[in-house]
Amino acid sequence: MANRRCFQTLTRCLRSIRTLTPISESLAPYTAPALNQTLPNYIFLNKFNVYQVPARSFCSRHNESEDDEDESGEEEDYSENEEDVADLSAEEKVKEATEIGYTVLGPLQKSDRVFKLYEPVFAVVQIGSHQFKVSNGDTIYTERLKHCDINDKLVLNKVLMLGSQTQTIIGRPILPEAAVHAVVEEHALDAKVIIFKKKRRKNYRRTKGHRQELTKLRITDIQGIEKPENTMPLPPPKKEKEKTEKVAMEA
Repeated sequence: MANRRCFQTLTRCLRSIRTLTPISESLAPYTAPALNQTLPNYIFLNKFNVYQVPARSFCSRHNESEDDEDESGEEEDYSENEEDVADLSAEEKVKEATEIGYTVLGPLQKSDRVFKLYEPVFAVVQIGSHQFKVSNGDTIYTERLKHCDINDKLVLNKVLMLGSQTQTIIGRPILPEAAVHAVVEEHALDAKVIIFKKKRRKNYRRTKGHRQELTKLRITDIQGIEKPENTMPLPPPKKEKEKTEKVAMEA
């Protein structure tokens, strides 16, 4: 009985389909590329002269297209920021650097003698949103500084505090007459950080890595405070050993 019913339904479908004109007659004047452009999603069956439409694909509850759109939007924003940096003029670059907290003086020359001996003076400097306590000869890693290359001389303008063995100067919030000189040594990448996202019962997992861009700075000089003389302490005098006279033992 079931086979007979299936056969009846098939015959009814074929009778209703035979009334349609075959696709070979209707598309005879068209060429093959035109046929591909007009009907890309249909498949012609020569046996029954019918059109076969591809089946629909139903998606799950969770729509992952939104997450993909967010990721693509972040990439577009990053590329737009790069284009904006490239289009900035010289004055705008200087203004942006001063807002971060530094000024570019120019490349380091061979005749420059910027590196000095250690001085017992320290300073607290702000670069962007981070603060560093530095002394002469120290190296620090900051977030990637724009508009500067390797071996460029910088002046860090946002000095919050200066100190030495004899005095301490605190800014409110910045010391206008103080300055810290530095040299760009390297642009590098920090260690990779893994970002893993998961939503339970949604078949959603995303793993992404991030390496922060860093700039290595060498502090060369601190200005704005009296520096004590860097004199090497003399060693303490040695005590003279008392010479003991040997007394001849009487026989």
